[in-house]
Amino acid sequence: MEPGAPRLSGSGLTLAYDRRTIAEDLTIAVPDRSFTVIIGPNACGKSTLLRALSRMLKPTTGAVLLDGRDIHGLPARRVARTLGLLPQSSIAPDGITVAELVARGRYPHQGLLRQWSRDDERVVGEAMVSTGVADLADRLVDELSGGQRQRVWIAMALAQQTPLLLLDEPTTYLDIAHQIEVLDLCAELHEEQGRTLVAVLHDLNHAARYATHLIAMRDGRVVAAGDPREIVTAELVEEVFRLPCRVIDDPESGTPLVIPARRRLAATAARPA
Repeated sequence: MEPGAPRLSGSGLTLAYDRRTIAEDLTIAVPDRSFTVIIGPNACGKSTLLRALSRMLKPTTGAVLLDGRDIHGLPARRVARTLGLLPQSSIAPDGITVAELVARGRYPHQGLLRQWSRDDERVVGEAMVSTGVADLADRLVDELSGGQRQRVWIAMALAQQTPLLLLDEPTTYLDIAHQIEVLDLCAELHEEQGRTLVAVLHDLNHAARYATHLIAMRDGRVVAAGDPREIVTAELVEEVFRLPCRVIDDPESGTPLVIPARRRLAATAARPA
């Protein structure tokens, strides 16, 4: 690994499903200890890029590098100890309890010479407390609401204790209060524990508020990348989302706040009397 190089990056990536190409010649670097958020319209390649970064999708060309080595050339257990993933859709085995599912996050740390320990028990308990599911420990996962299940999956990812954590739309199924709780938790992992996070989010204002590094995508390419305070402009939002807007300072956080233009009123005003 070259000095100063990020732990996770991709260079010259062509990403495709069967014969359908999603992105070509895509290059990305995830700054170490950043909270990186990927944004863009539906079907622009956000989740596909995250799948490639997590080793779930092998690039047709190019390579994803983890600690300077092709991620597909590394042992699976080593990758699992370094990089955790919360996929967009997760299905729990039938009959599994919350505590049992969260405990699966500890499997990469176990082996012939290291079995389940008190430390594993502590980490699992802390992960459940952090995500607000400790009181659900004995409940079956398939009995929970969508929002509760999402928090259980996040707890499992936290229990894995990886320095790199990838989350594909972690606020899906959550109401606004729980969305903020999850994003606050992600910010805490980044700020207090020094973890590198990469998340795909749909809400541009949430992305601008929480991200330290933003990647804006459209049609399988990176349109802009950098500090949200520097790159989020009305021009960028219109280019990426085709959405006329104003960008002002959020009075609560000081981060960019996107105010969409009221298209219906604008169209009415432009219509001849």
